[in-house]
Amino acid sequence: MCGIVAGCTQRDVVPILLAGLHALEYRGYDSAGLAVLDAGKLSRLRAPGKVSGLDALWQASATHGHTGIAHTRWATHGAPNEANAHPHVSRDTVAVVHNGIIENHAELREELKAAGYSFTSDTDTEVIAHLVHKLVAGGKSLREAVSDATRRLRGAYAIAVLHREHPGHVVGARRGSPLCVGVGIGEHFLGSDVQALIQVTNRIVYLEEGDVVEITQDALTIVAADGTPATRKVRESDLSMDAVERGQFRHYMLKEIFEQPGAVANTLEGRIADNRILPNIFGVDADTLLKRVRHVHIVACGTSYHAGVVARYWLEGIAGVPCSVEVASEYRYRSVVVMPDTLFLAISQSGETADTLAALREGRERGYLGSFAICNVPESSLVRESDLTLMTRAGPEIGVASTKAFTTQLSALALLVLELARLRGVDAARLSQLVGELASLPRHLEDALKLAPAIAKLSESFVDKHHALFLGRGAQYPVAMEGALKLKEISYIHAEAYPAGELKHGPLALVDEDMPVIAVAPNNQLLEKLKSNLEEVRARGGQLYVFADDKADVSLNGNRGRLMKIDAGGNFIAPAVFTVPLQLLAYHVAVLRGTDVDQPRNLAKSVTVE
Repeated sequence: MCGIVAGCTQRDVVPILLAGLHALEYRGYDSAGLAVLDAGKLSRLRAPGKVSGLDALWQASATHGHTGIAHTRWATHGAPNEANAHPHVSRDTVAVVHNGIIENHAELREELKAAGYSFTSDTDTEVIAHLVHKLVAGGKSLREAVSDATRRLRGAYAIAVLHREHPGHVVGARRGSPLCVGVGIGEHFLGSDVQALIQVTNRIVYLEEGDVVEITQDALTIVAADGTPATRKVRESDLSMDAVERGQFRHYMLKEIFEQPGAVANTLEGRIADNRILPNIFGVDADTLLKRVRHVHIVACGTSYHAGVVARYWLEGIAGVPCSVEVASEYRYRSVVVMPDTLFLAISQSGETADTLAALREGRERGYLGSFAICNVPESSLVRESDLTLMTRAGPEIGVASTKAFTTQLSALALLVLELARLRGVDAARLSQLVGELASLPRHLEDALKLAPAIAKLSESFVDKHHALFLGRGAQYPVAMEGALKLKEISYIHAEAYPAGELKHGPLALVDEDMPVIAVAPNNQLLEKLKSNLEEVRARGGQLYVFADDKADVSLNGNRGRLMKIDAGGNFIAPAVFTVPLQLLAYHVAVLRGTDVDQPRNLAKSVTVE
């Protein structure tokens, strides 16, 4: 989603703002802009398209200063053009950048028009600039004006505001969207993401819900949601510039696919040993809550939802715990029946996904036993607001299409499943065998990556295709869903996934010689059923592309298509292992089709609006 960078510095702030925007490009955006104060003048530059266009504008201008705000916008209100790009300005005096959605912007717009303010954009954000201007003109300080203005706003926001008559000051506020402060030496910064600030400092303050912060070169002042002064801990981020650079890889997505063995090893490190789950990995008092769990309700979005669907098979098949999985945006708008002793389990890479956060907050009112978050960002809202947490430790994921987020989430979910199974008295020998299998996952992911050259060649068969069908059975069905999502996200080929047994109930009508059918074939009790489904495709002349366990008795019998064998490492970890070739397939098809792999059209990395 949209990105914010701001700073009060002793040096020229514009190069810092632009570098921060470049670091946030992974989030998805359609325009970029900045506003700077210098010698009593407010200067603004905006450009539709990439940050490079804003770079060019700056190079051609004389825009410099020590106080500034900048933004990359992902359109919600109004077309992606210069007029709707941030920052938005009120009477050449106040400039504001905003992430989120202001739900009552229409009524505020009419009120401000009646007060004599003119609007030059179609956005919801412009009302904030005019509100702040009006309040400062009425005698409020800039921080007081921002605080009062935010009390009028309904919806989600992270904002950064500057005022021509308050040089050397930037005020920020957050509710429902993330915002953090970077602490430097003689300079302070605001960012919607640590990655925007790591170029200048690794000392970070994470703002809490409802906080308002004022920064200058020498100080930062925080006021909590209740209006009282607040102190937030300064933390040292372990994020490095190397972690957010592509290195030898052509795209971030490819880098992150190849980082999966190490990322999964990080997820498991210090949590398993000697074929057992180590104590207290979910928190010192976690067992007290987890022993009482009789049901699990998983809520997530996108790739995280697919990880949750895999976990449902594990929870019911291994731990014997009934489980339901729901898309977060649907959960919020229906009457949910909560069974006694149900654990609410939220999954999110960023921990700031708006629908998942809103579902967690609604869940508190619905009588769950407790809440559990699986997340990659320790200081995120989801982590702070959950009773129990397990961090995936995946490191930064820049590519919009999630890859290592999925496999590390599966690894974290596997740990939770095995712990619940232990607490419910599942056979110790069986648990030991499963933990040992999980420990081998990084090695099997390494082996799966060796298929990359063959899959790059295979992808040539997909370049001119417009549709694709993905098939799986059991826990491989959500893997097929994830494979279809990856292909459609970055190659723009329409792709759908089905349980293989559903072929004859409709999808088989689509199969012909122009429809590639991709199937995942583990060596389990469903293999013979799957082979029958593949025969149904073969009989209709469909092109089969099968990724099969190297122990599975599968062949194509000369049919057009391709069979690739892979050591899946066991049925428990097979969903994670089979994910890798599907990721590689989507990547190489997208490269051949010439799409923007890391920033696919219309999509954003962290969806912080509903």
